[in-house]
Amino acid sequence: MILTGMGPVSPMRTDEAKLFASAYAVFSGVAFLTTASILLAPVVHRLLHKLHVVENPKD
Repeated sequence: MILTGMGPVSPMRTDEAKLFASAYAVFSGVAFLTTASILLAPVVHRLLHKLHVVENPKD
């Protein structure tokens, strides 16, 4: 809900709730990007091999 931009259903009244929502949004974003990169790394690696992309052109 936080990552999609919908926001909370009811307004947050305390500062603690706002801090928790901010920390949770940051944690959720980092967790999502980490999971996506771990899942996509083998696909990207294989694509780079198919396209014959080399790290060092001297080799």
